[in-house]
Parts: sequence; C-alpha cells; structure tokens
Amino acid sequence: QVQLVESGGGLVQPGGSLRLSCAASGTISSINRMGWYRQAPGKERELVARIISSSNIYYLESVKGRFTISRDHAKNTVYLQMNNLKPEDTAVYYCNADITNFANSRAPYWGQGTQVTVSS
Repeated sequence: QVQLVESGGGLVQPGGSLRLSCAASGTISSINRMGWYRQAPGKERELVARIISSSNIYYLESVKGRFTISRDHAKNTVYLQMNNLKPEDTAVYYCNADITNFANSRAPYWGQGTQVTVSS
C-alpha cells in the first residue's frame, strides 16, 4: 500500500507565496519521479512541475521563475515553493509520484489534492 499525503494549500493574495508538501509512505522500494499537477474549474489537469533529479526538472512555461520544485529523498517528500502567485494559479494541486513497490511493481500514484486560491 502506497499513500501520498499533501499539505500547504490555502488562500493567498496576489503576489504572495505558498509552499506545498507531499510525503509518500508505504511499501516503497524506489521513487522514480515526483511532480505536481493542477486542475482549475472547467479546465484539464496540467503538469506544473516534475523532478527526476536535480539536473532533470520540468516546469510549465507559465510558472518558470516563480515556482521551484525540490525533493528530499530521505523523507520521500517533494515540495513546490510558489512565489509571486497570480489569480490564474488558482486550482486544486495534485501530487504525483512514479513508484516501484516491494513487489517490484511500478505504477503512478496520486495525492488527494490541495486547494490553492489566489485572490484579493
């Protein structure tokens, strides 16, 4: 059994900052990549940022320079530091991880989602 638990969402004014965290737990042998997606009302879910290693990171164009993804391998945790937030960043943010379990089975896992609202 593998679980992803997210935290850190909330309401923030434009220009403000939030830090999202996602901790993976359970029968984890290895984590191949971790990332964050978001889904705004009426829109499709989109990949915001993904990290495989410190030299292999992807960012959605609209968040480059404002968001930073990082990973703590020892804690099986991924973070998303979001600065200079804009109203268009409002969405439910989902953590995603590609995990190999103790049975050597590899699969994607999702967190429950955390709401980020940017509004004055």
